Amino acid sequence: MMGLGMRFRALVAAVGLMLMAVTVNAVAETKVNSVRLWRAPDNTRLVFDLSGPVQHSVFTLTAPDRLVIDINGATLGAPLKVSTANTPITAMRSAQRTPTDLRVVIDLKKAVTPKSFSLAPNAQYGNRLVVDLFDNPADAAPPPAPTPSVATVPAVPVTPSEPAIKLPPAPAGKRDIIVVIDAGHGGEDPGASGSRGQREKDVVLQIARELQRQVNGMKGFRAELTRTGDYFIPLRGRTEIARKKGADLFVSIHADAAPSAAAFGASVFALSDRGATSETARWLADSENRSDLIGGAGNVSLDDKDRMLAGVLLDLSMTASLTSSLNVGQKVLTNIGRVTPLHKQRVEQAGFMVLKSPDIPSILVETGFISNANEASKLSASSHQQALARSISSGVRQFFQQNPPPGTYIAWLRDSGKIAQGPRDHRVSPGETLAMIAVRYQVSPATLRSANNLGSDELKIGQHLTIPGTDLASKE
Repeated sequence: MMGLGMRFRALVAAVGLMLMAVTVNAVAETKVNSVRLWRAPDNTRLVFDLSGPVQHSVFTLTAPDRLVIDINGATLGAPLKVSTANTPITAMRSAQRTPTDLRVVIDLKKAVTPKSFSLAPNAQYGNRLVVDLFDNPADAAPPPAPTPSVATVPAVPVTPSEPAIKLPPAPAGKRDIIVVIDAGHGGEDPGASGSRGQREKDVVLQIARELQRQVNGMKGFRAELTRTGDYFIPLRGRTEIARKKGADLFVSIHADAAPSAAAFGASVFALSDRGATSETARWLADSENRSDLIGGAGNVSLDDKDRMLAGVLLDLSMTASLTSSLNVGQKVLTNIGRVTPLHKQRVEQAGFMVLKSPDIPSILVETGFISNANEASKLSASSHQQALARSISSGVRQFFQQNPPPGTYIAWLRDSGKIAQGPRDHRVSPGETLAMIAVRYQVSPATLRSANNLGSDELKIGQHLTIPGTDLASKE
């Protein structure tokens, strides 16, 4: 009997070893295939591409500064090679702690604050492990490599026949209207894609930069970007950036996609009433955001208000912001309709997260369907990007000329009286249309046809058009 018992225990042990081997092989099936890196102004994001799900842990070491990432149940499938220029990372190395546990060590120039999480597969990528390295405020890492600045983009030349608008100097203390422009997606989030590999995140950043250049060219306005390069910003972070920059208007730029490749046309969105209502509740529940929440409307603090009064103040602020959003959205949509087909003829409303600031008028511009081959090609063309940006800036300008925030140069200009501008001459360049020229000079195509005795919208290269005089203070 003793021999039988020993043989039984041996058999159990053998089976156990076999099961362990099977388990080890199953756990170790996941491979780390590559790593990608994006640098943002205040953090560096590492994304490890995986063949399957893993467990992981992250911790830091000092003297020297290092970050250790233990990826359990994985092996290295390919060398981890990535450019670390302009980041706090000096080197990246890896080794198998066990046959099924991979350790990655990040050598650092200085200490960082790490945050990590896993992502499930989506349409673009498989399983991923994301590690964000946040710069310590007192010892920030170097900024990202400079991207082409809007200041370096050649401005549209002003010829002697097109004199610049002469405006009176702004009195001291009259501030600019601040427009924060948000290029959607970025970094790990490419957004929609076109049939020829066009990526939404790239196209909308190009349009955003051009829009910034044009807005900065309008006296009394200043444009800021939420992101200046290819990196990811959370949706909440985008509106927080706008608030920190003191935005009078938030404009988010996107390119649409649809299951049908035939879908086309640009759209402008404002927040839906339902979204506004739920957002008010969210803001009230977040005690950290109750202080100085309506800073853009008289610095009203909610700290000393009871919940009912706070709710009333937030509802009033949200209602005012939504009204302004619909107003500016309609002006932008009208101008966009002069340079590209529209998907809808009116401003649509939806619960986009980036539109949910109760104290900042916000719109989202879908510049076209990148899933449509024809529109994807147009969206990638600099001439079309310029035309779209000019139509958006024209709508923004028209709105603020009618509704300038108190204390701004535009408000002072409106209240100081009319400033007339005489007729100008415009020479038609290749690719220009009557609608594009109308948007540029903020007049209607009908006005141009009438002023130049045109029987149609057809133009010839080199043709001279008379641009009627405008009244800057009151023009639409």
